[in-house]
Amino acid sequence: MTSTQNSRTDTVAEIRGIIRDIHDFPKPGIVFKDITPLIGDGPLFRRTIDLFAERYESSPVDTVVGVESRGFIIGAALAYRLGKGLCMIRKPGKLPYDTLQASYELEYGTDTLEVHSDALAPGARALLVDDLVATGGTATAAATLVEQLGATVFEHACIIELAFLNPRDKIDQELFSLIQYDSE
Repeated sequence: MTSTQNSRTDTVAEIRGIIRDIHDFPKPGIVFKDITPLIGDGPLFRRTIDLFAERYESSPVDTVVGVESRGFIIGAALAYRLGKGLCMIRKPGKLPYDTLQASYELEYGTDTLEVHSDALAPGARALLVDDLVATGGTATAAATLVEQLGATVFEHACIIELAFLNPRDKIDQELFSLIQYDSE
C-alpha cells in the first residue's frame, strides 16, 4: 500500500470510529448512524471532504446536489472545495420558488422531496450527496428530481452505506460510499 492509500484507510477507520449508534431513533427498532461527532471534529471533517474531493476533482460534475438535511452539510463543503454550485433537495414546503416533487419509501415510512424547478440546467451532470444511503429510496427520489429537470446523475456519494439493506438494488446510478455496514 502507498502512503496515500494508508492515509485514506486510516481516515476511513477514524470516521467509522467516531460515528455513533443511537438505538430506537427515530422510532423503536431503528439504529440511527449519527455523524454529528464527525461534523464536530474539524480536522476529521476536513479529511472526510478531502476524500470526496480527491475522487471528484477531475470528474465532469457540474453541480453538487445536497439532500436534506445532512447532505447539505457535506454537499456545501464539497461544492466549495470543488468550486461548483450547490443544489438543495428539500422536504416539502421549505423552498420558496416553484418546485417539482418526488415521493419515496424510507426504511421506516414514506416521505417526499422537492427541488426548485430551475435548480439545474438541462444537461448538467449532478453529483448527489447525502450522509447515509439506507434502502435507496431517498437517493432514487433525488435522482428522479434531477432527471425531471433534464440533468443527469453522475454518481451518488455518501459517507455511510447500509449495505445490509441492499440500496444498490434500487439505485440505477453508481454509488460511492466511504463506509459500508453489512449488519446493524
